[in-house]
Amino acid sequence: MKNDVLIIGAGGAGLTAALHAKEKGASVRVLTKEYPTRSQTCMAQGGINAALGNNGEDSIESHIANTLKSAHGMANEDAVRHLCENAPDAVKWLDSIGVCFSRDKDAKIAQRSLGGASSPRACHAQDYTGLKILHSLYDKCLSEGIEILNEKFLLDVITDNGEVCGVSVLDIRSGEVEVYESKSVIVATGGYSRVYDKYSTNSTASTGDGIVSALRAGAKLKDMAFVQFHPTGLKNSSILISESARGAGGYLINSKGERFVNELRPRDEVARAINEQVLKGEEVFLDIRHLGEEFINEELPQERKLAKLYENIDPLTDLIPIKPVAHYTMGGIEVDKNSSTCIKGLYAAGECANHGVHGANRLGGNSLLELIVFGKQAGQSAAAYALAHNAAHRAAENIDVNKYAQRDDENAIELDFYKIKEEIGELFYKNVGIVRCEKDLLLAQDTIKEIQSKLHLMGAVDTSKIYNTNRIEFLEFKNILELCAYVVREALDIKESCGAHYRVD
Repeated sequence: MKNDVLIIGAGGAGLTAALHAKEKGASVRVLTKEYPTRSQTCMAQGGINAALGNNGEDSIESHIANTLKSAHGMANEDAVRHLCENAPDAVKWLDSIGVCFSRDKDAKIAQRSLGGASSPRACHAQDYTGLKILHSLYDKCLSEGIEILNEKFLLDVITDNGEVCGVSVLDIRSGEVEVYESKSVIVATGGYSRVYDKYSTNSTASTGDGIVSALRAGAKLKDMAFVQFHPTGLKNSSILISESARGAGGYLINSKGERFVNELRPRDEVARAINEQVLKGEEVFLDIRHLGEEFINEELPQERKLAKLYENIDPLTDLIPIKPVAHYTMGGIEVDKNSSTCIKGLYAAGECANHGVHGANRLGGNSLLELIVFGKQAGQSAAAYALAHNAAHRAAENIDVNKYAQRDDENAIELDFYKIKEEIGELFYKNVGIVRCEKDLLLAQDTIKEIQSKLHLMGAVDTSKIYNTNRIEFLEFKNILELCAYVVREALDIKESCGAHYRVD
């Protein structure tokens, strides 16, 4: 069956798009690599920005100004205005579908301060905001009867005469290549910060599959060199400790017990300040002990659990050891004011898309907002296109399934791509990380080129078809390689420091 709208990805952007496309009368199908409740959206803990003014003075104009300042002059002001002006309605819509926001003493949606904000603006559900939003969206999709097919790995976006007509996927359960036809396609597959491997807060699924597939189909990418490093990942695991901990009054201190930075500066500035301390030989800690047990258990319960589980310390009495790690990728598929790519019928939303609202550094609390505002826009735009479109082409007729084989030859596998993926993560964290210089970037570029030249010596050892995760991980690795080459090439082209791209030379 051909759908009007086919959505790839079941995180916040994808599920929001699905609901709004269906509301417009389109037939909708969602394909996802994992399961909706495992999407990266659930890891966005701090809150979703909206100038509600529930806690002190705030305004949409202030939200716009804060976003533009954080972006270091590289954001599209019209897109930022659209994002911020639609924020209050986005939060009201989430509230209406059952998101259990925390409330203040007057029963209004509670708002907290995050870095770079001039007022408490982040609407939150304790420190589980993304998870609560994601579960509410999923429940709403189920109640609306929206079809969601899990364990479908995106291979290619299929086009015909410059128009999208479907996608090919690898069914992870069966190992078979499948083709899904559709009048329009929305890519909502998330970001690519797992190119940094263990130096990332993201799940192992954040390998940029949708971005690479869109690129191969002819879409354009933008701002790929801008990667946000979150200041507070747990030192040993890179698990995220939310900015809400600093927004609530947590301190950053070094081994001497000294505070060395304003904790609520934009993330790029705080991450660099921590990095400077580490380079001096200092350890860095987050201190929330003074906030008290009652407050921590009520407002920051997840942060306490994560610190206990992954660092074996209790933030009530202990300092939390932290380091900056890759968290969010500002770059992605270039889209216009309707969330449309340069390919007819192909749309993108969420972290995989570049709407021009983050520029060189994303404002904390705007990522969840982007999912809802532009997820809605993409869903409505794709539905309108599909319902007015009468394409006769078919996507399934001439698909060469052999090109998705594990390897293109029968030579012995000589190199372990898992080990190489770890080495790439180390290389990128050091050379294409918080601070950069031409020498380090050139070394990274040469290393990626060398690895690409040896790709024919790598592959999946497991030759079975059913649930062959080894095969999936090799396909992800190839996507990571392609993205790494793109990121470092763009980073070399940007000679001046700007936000998350900080040149020490």
